[in-house]
Amino acid sequence: MALDKMRNIGIMAHIDAGKTTTTERILYYTGKIHKIGEIDDGQATMDWMAQEQERGITICSAATTTYWKNYQINIIDTPGHVDFTAEVERSLRVLDGAVAVICAVDGVQPQTETVWKQADEFNVPRLCFMNKMDRIGADFFGSMNDVHEKFGVECLALQIPIGQGPDFEGVIDLLSMKELRWSEEDEGETIIESEIDPSRIDEANEWHEKLIDTVAGTDDALAELYLEGEEITLEQLKAAIRKATIDRVFVPFVMGSARHNQGVQPLIDAVIDYLPSPTEIPAAKGIKIKKDQQEEIQVPCDVTKMPLGLVFKIQYDREMGPLCYVRMYSGKIASGTQIYNINKKKRERVNRILRMHANKSEPVDSVSAGDIAVFIGLKLAQTGDSIGTEAFTVLLEQPVFPQPVISVALEPESMSEKDKMNETLEILSREDPTFTSHEDAETGQLIISGMGELHLDVLVTRMRDDFGVKCNVGAPQVTYRESVGGTAEASEEYSRVLGGKENTAGLTISVERREQGAGNSYECLAKQGQIPDEIMEAIEHGFKNALDAGISYGYPCTDVGVKVKAINYNELTSTTFAFEACAAQVFDKACTAAGAQILEPVMNVDISCPKEFVGPASSQLSQRGGNIMGQDSKVSGEIIHAQAPMANMFGFTTNLRSATQGRASFSMEFSHFQVKVGGLNRY
Repeated sequence: MALDKMRNIGIMAHIDAGKTTTTERILYYTGKIHKIGEIDDGQATMDWMAQEQERGITICSAATTTYWKNYQINIIDTPGHVDFTAEVERSLRVLDGAVAVICAVDGVQPQTETVWKQADEFNVPRLCFMNKMDRIGADFFGSMNDVHEKFGVECLALQIPIGQGPDFEGVIDLLSMKELRWSEEDEGETIIESEIDPSRIDEANEWHEKLIDTVAGTDDALAELYLEGEEITLEQLKAAIRKATIDRVFVPFVMGSARHNQGVQPLIDAVIDYLPSPTEIPAAKGIKIKKDQQEEIQVPCDVTKMPLGLVFKIQYDREMGPLCYVRMYSGKIASGTQIYNINKKKRERVNRILRMHANKSEPVDSVSAGDIAVFIGLKLAQTGDSIGTEAFTVLLEQPVFPQPVISVALEPESMSEKDKMNETLEILSREDPTFTSHEDAETGQLIISGMGELHLDVLVTRMRDDFGVKCNVGAPQVTYRESVGGTAEASEEYSRVLGGKENTAGLTISVERREQGAGNSYECLAKQGQIPDEIMEAIEHGFKNALDAGISYGYPCTDVGVKVKAINYNELTSTTFAFEACAAQVFDKACTAAGAQILEPVMNVDISCPKEFVGPASSQLSQRGGNIMGQDSKVSGEIIHAQAPMANMFGFTTNLRSATQGRASFSMEFSHFQVKVGGLNRY
């Protein structure tokens, strides 16, 4: 398949906006499935995991390939729930374009904002599909204006509705200037085209003029034709819309009701007409590694160049083992060949390459630049690893994942289950980088951490159901962080005789509080003249371990800067072991002097409720130490924006429901860490 005939797209939106339903319809009309599956019946093709069917939400970003008008479309259906942010991020990382599904009734919802910002971060061109046009309260123009105001983007309506809400019967296509309706007899397969009704012609002309005016403003050649009053052809108009969409000058809008099979085919046409092919996006950036040097290079999408791909997702299959989803950026990899994992510096064999269709698959001989496929047989690969050859060692930038904020203790029901549980945890943490596990040094308990209660609940259920691990789960606990309140300097000399040999080390360091959210830093300012590399590595390793191990409570440190001022090295007695131990001791000393602090996670909370329940909902939040940041009015009710400490939010769902007669819902995502007043009670 020629690269210009390929589209790598993602479908992104707020939970329940209709992403998976839209994807189902796309697969149906492109002939990939022969029966439309409904999420509400647990029959959706893309939601193939048992839990997704039970809960009616998307957890894994399923990847599928389909074809439309001789174009290949690789679709990734991403989760909308905030607990699965990492799934959305790693999908957006490898996409060339995205379809943002927006609910015509609610407009921009909290999670829409999150995924939109993530798409901005990766410079992903997008178009919008205004879904649920047949619902009571649907407002195409109001919701489009909501996108314009919230994100500051220019919106371009390619269609306007014929009726809204229960009166919605079709759309007026502003490019062809025809009315389009979908036949109910064959599940929307047949599009009925007709001339614009005289009662709607004035509105259609007005929006057609707006469209041409906006597009001409982005293209000099069109602007000239427009000002001279000459005819602008459909091809010229489409080419200009395509260019401006790819350059992210504006966002085109189409609409429909995916659930009722309306408006999906024009959406697929828009994907082909306006979203970029792999060669139309800027070349991927990579870091070329030469011995100890690193230089940033461009990796153009070229099949004839050296092979280079990025593992953007790992999914475990009972029969096949790890399925590694790979986006190829350069060259070609054939099944049965050996590849080089650049991050791990190890060779591995690609046993098979598959093209996925949700949970079904078909084998392919090879995969080339611009394409997405699944590799079977890679044992060491993790999310974010770059794979290629030893002759071309380029690291594609690694995704940065948010830190987990909630933990639970896990215990196997019997000792015989312990090994099975540890194996399963390793598989799950390879699949999901925001899921971590460690053993508590004081209690010996196994602690697992994730992004939210739902996130951990899903993972624990998978351990029990998919992997057959019998385990007991404790109550959720907040994952705190530690930091320092100021700046302090400390020195430490280490000397110990082990096995008849003296081990010595000496370090002087300073620690300082960094800006909120800046993370940890390590810097060596000492003269390094005669000091061997392995000693320098041992010192850095010692401080990294100390930052992970915490100061007073054993929680990882954040926003702490460590500077090594002086190193006391003796070539006869100094050892790597001594310097690692010395680093841990001097770190504790300096942090205690700088004033250790405990930090707690603060969450962004968005409550959606009818107007009459704003008071009780706000009151529930205030009782939990929440701060109201603002409020938005929507057709469906009010949205309260607030921030609250994570520790106070357990069990909030029950209280909120009882205070609002079950009519309010809320979503929560991590915002930042702040100093916890009063510290922690250790016992």
